[in-house]
Amino acid sequence: MLWPVLLWAASWPLLACDAGTVGVDGDGDGRPDRGAPGVRVSDGRQVAVADAAGRWRLPGPARGPVFVIKAPGHALPLRDDGLPDFWRPAAGEGAGCDFLLLPAPDSPDDALEVLVFADPQAATRKQVGYYLDDIVRPLQDRHRAMLGVTLGDVANDDLSLYPELNRATALLGVPWLHVAGNHDLDFEAARDEDSLRTFRGVYGPDSFAWEEPRATFVGLDDVVYRPGERPAYVGGLREAQFAFLEAYLPTVARDRLLVLMVHIPLFDTDANAETFRRADRERLFALLRDFPHVLVLSGHQHRLRQYFHDADTGWRGAAPLHEFNVGAASGSFWSGAADAAGIPDATMADGTPNGHATLRVFDDGEYALDWHPARLPEGDGARTAAMHLHAPRALRRGAYPAWGVYANVYMGRDDTRVEFRVGGREWQPMRKVAAPDPWLSVENARDDLAESLRGFDRSPEAVPSTHLWRGALPTTLETGEHVVEVRAFDHRHGERRASTSYRLLDATE
Repeated sequence: MLWPVLLWAASWPLLACDAGTVGVDGDGDGRPDRGAPGVRVSDGRQVAVADAAGRWRLPGPARGPVFVIKAPGHALPLRDDGLPDFWRPAAGEGAGCDFLLLPAPDSPDDALEVLVFADPQAATRKQVGYYLDDIVRPLQDRHRAMLGVTLGDVANDDLSLYPELNRATALLGVPWLHVAGNHDLDFEAARDEDSLRTFRGVYGPDSFAWEEPRATFVGLDDVVYRPGERPAYVGGLREAQFAFLEAYLPTVARDRLLVLMVHIPLFDTDANAETFRRADRERLFALLRDFPHVLVLSGHQHRLRQYFHDADTGWRGAAPLHEFNVGAASGSFWSGAADAAGIPDATMADGTPNGHATLRVFDDGEYALDWHPARLPEGDGARTAAMHLHAPRALRRGAYPAWGVYANVYMGRDDTRVEFRVGGREWQPMRKVAAPDPWLSVENARDDLAESLRGFDRSPEAVPSTHLWRGALPTTLETGEHVVEVRAFDHRHGERRASTSYRLLDATE
């Protein structure tokens, strides 16, 4: 929807933003001390390079918001909304198309840390409050990030909420980038080209690049709007985006990580439909193939999944291409029973709690990803930051061992080693299963059995999880309570544990 409060550019005299300067403010007085030669500027299609004096000119008229590609070792001033000042409208009121770079603040020596949000998806001001209290405020004083990104669906169709969401995000105090999602569209637009007018008026370019010393970030709008069709959008890219990638990627350093940020996953999420156009994916993969260090970050699914592209999806690189499909900040669209603070449970359909991800990038192009649940119950060893467990509370001693302990290991992959033991005995392997998370299935049953509403919206119906493991609980041990320990191994984070217990009871016919 085209919200009038956001269309502040509509009354400006239209002046083309085809040329300008990039300067460096070395002494902090708000004015450039010198030019920034070699820094690139783009409109999402063409790329210009600043000369020795910092002057740049696009080869042709600007076709969209014009942005500077922040160079490593530099920072950017902030706009009035707290977002980085890295873009200008393609046509504006004559404020110029000049960009100012600042010296970069000191950063930790070991790694670049990035906060990764997907799908905050607030539909009301109350849900903006959930985002603020559940996601943002707990991070304010404890994160070490130097950059943040939201992978689309910033709002849930009500785009007038952008300013409030931005005020919340700005409290984190780091430059923040935004990728467009399918719920960020102007649905009354008659064509795809006009479907992000409101988004561009607030966040600028829907395709952009940003460079840090350890990584290059490329954001792409991969939601192709198809008004009047069903479905009304599909995942894919456009000729202008390919033109930008073809012009920009050859200039990108190969010794650091290349991070591609999109909303709709590059893999097909429906076995019976092409949710991302295969021809576009193969064309994109051809441009990425020779980069030794590539990571894809996506959102949209409101689940958490680690996917590895190979020849089946058109990837021809030397090693599989890792796509991290990031879980939602809003979880299951802010649904489920509320806690004591009034915040909905928001567990996602695969059993993953709502929260955020972090990306840590190292000098060698290597990286580490992690998921951080928004809330953890105090004193519950079965629910940790890395996993949660589900097991029956009591079993009959001597019964056939048909009942198991389940571990939902949020960052688990097909090759993750997960083990369990009972009562301090020998560790045994757990088996990866494709099944609904039993904890969420119980929550579904509670909703079914409740005679009144437990929350504004019910928790989602549990679907098979891609990161669930099972181990059969022994029933031949002595009567009484038995502690179950689970450990999962991650090559970057090491060993992580959780524990629960069950009781064996004697019974007679």
